[in-house]
Amino acid sequence: MNHGRHRRTGTEPVTAFSALRLRRLLSGIFLPFFLALTAVFCVWWANADSDDTPGPGALGTLTLACALLSVSAAVDLVVVQRRLRGTRSPRG
Repeated sequence: MNHGRHRRTGTEPVTAFSALRLRRLLSGIFLPFFLALTAVFCVWWANADSDDTPGPGALGTLTLACALLSVSAAVDLVVVQRRLRGTRSPRG
């Protein structure tokens, strides 16, 4: 029974499932966390002078890293939601 999944090629158990609910929980926790950090670092970066420690370059890097982690958590949350919806209502 395939259910739209890939064909088994290894020795994984037939009943192996991804921890989708755990991924949804972690993405739901870390998305607002990284969004808040992005905002904090962005404001700090905007008010930083060139002689401050950490400098504007480091703050810009931290802002970018937190923004990328926010995007990653948001994409993962969307993917997990779609997969969970797909397991609840099988397509005909």
